[in-house]
Amino acid sequence: MHIAPYDNHNKPIVDTDNDLVPLNYFNIVKLRRGAHFDYRVPGYETCVVPATGTVTVEVAGQTFADIGTRTADVWDGEPEGVYVPTDTGARITCLSDSAEIFVAGAKYDQTLAPFAVRADAIDLVQYGSDDTKTHRKIKHILGAQQHDRVGRLLVSELFTVGQGGWSGFPSHKHDTDRLPDETRHDETYNFRFRPNYGSGLQMLQRVDNEPGDAYHIVDGSTMLIDKGYHPCAVLPGYEMYYFTILGGLSQRSLKQYFQPTHAAQLKTIPGIMDMIAKFK
Repeated sequence: MHIAPYDNHNKPIVDTDNDLVPLNYFNIVKLRRGAHFDYRVPGYETCVVPATGTVTVEVAGQTFADIGTRTADVWDGEPEGVYVPTDTGARITCLSDSAEIFVAGAKYDQTLAPFAVRADAIDLVQYGSDDTKTHRKIKHILGAQQHDRVGRLLVSELFTVGQGGWSGFPSHKHDTDRLPDETRHDETYNFRFRPNYGSGLQMLQRVDNEPGDAYHIVDGSTMLIDKGYHPCAVLPGYEMYYFTILGGLSQRSLKQYFQPTHAAQLKTIPGIMDMIAKFK
C-alpha cells in the first residue's frame, strides 16, 4: 500500500495494529526550537531517529542529549537514534532551529532498557555494483550490533549509490514464518529523493511469475509491505533514500526468501551475502 506524502500533524502515519502491517508503527514528528513532543506506544518498542535536526530524548529517567547531526537532508551526515522500550513514555525536545524526526516501532511485549546509538556506532554495509545497477549503501541504526538489546525491531537507512538503479533485488519476501527458509517481518518505508523532485517505482509481486502492482513513489512517500516480493527503483539522474522499519513476528533476525525466478541473480551481485547477514 502506498501512502502519499501529507502533513500528518505529528500523528502516526502507521498506527498500532494497522490492518496491513500490524507489527509496525511509524510517525513523523516536526518540531521547532524549544518545542517538545511526548509519546508512549503500548505494546510497541520504538526508536527515535532525527531525519534532520538535533534533539534531546528523555526516557525512563535517562536523558540522551544532542541526538542528530544532520541539517540539510538525510544525505548530510550519519544517522543517530534512541531506543525507547515498550510501553515507556518519552519526550523529544528540539535543540536546533527545526527538526524532522522519524519514530519507528515494532510490536513487542517486553520492556527492555533505553539506550542511544551514536554516529560512530552505525553499522555500515555497501554492496552491489554500478554494472548490475544494484549499488547500494545501508546504515543500520538498530542492527546486528544491538541484537541483544532490542526485541523485534530493525531500523535502517538505505541509499542508492550513484544516480538511478534498483534496490531490494533479487526480489525477496518475508511474509510467512517458516524457518529456516523465511520469517514473517512486516516492513514500512519512507522515501526521500535528491533532488527532491525525483521519483521512483515500488513493485509488489505477491505470486512468483504472476503480475503484481507498481506504485509511483515520490519524496515523502510511505510504503507498507505486508506480503509479496518487493524490489524498488529510482529514475536515472536521481538518488534515492528510504527509512526502513522491520518488525518480526517471532524473532528479530530477518530471513528473506528470494523469488525462485530471480534467485540465480544472487551470484551476480557483489557483497550481497554480507548484506543479508546483517539483518539480525
